[in-house]
Amino acid sequence: MTEDRHKEIPASYLVLINNGKILLQRRFNTGYMDGKYGLPAGHVDKGETFTQCVVREIKEEIGVDLNPEDMKVAHLMHRFSGAEWGEEGYRIDVFFTTEKWKGVPEIKESDKCDDLSWFDLNDLPDNIIPYVRKAIDCIKNKVFYSEHGW
Repeated sequence: MTEDRHKEIPASYLVLINNGKILLQRRFNTGYMDGKYGLPAGHVDKGETFTQCVVREIKEEIGVDLNPEDMKVAHLMHRFSGAEWGEEGYRIDVFFTTEKWKGVPEIKESDKCDDLSWFDLNDLPDNIIPYVRKAIDCIKNKVFYSEHGW
């Protein structure tokens, strides 16, 4: 008997919270959830750790330098996506937080993001990606693990 096993797609996210506000970026021209707010994030490259990924992606997307020693994993999500892409996708999403970073967040990939703003943690925009909202709610409530889309 042959077992069908998941082939998860790994991604790292950064949850920057400062003075009760969270940094979100609005997707633009990506083909996925355009016009909705999400977190600075990216897919883990082959041979790369989740931590290495978040450091690299955050530098590329918002120009901020992170020290891996200052970061902690705040949430882990096992996610199923399908309809958004037209194909099934099993995903492992790791959400990091930190209180320390170097630089001022700014849009570095204007071809993929058209807004980068701080939002009150208790008043998120309506046009936020649903699984991102769930992850933020879990982090606020100190829930370490969740599942979405199953």
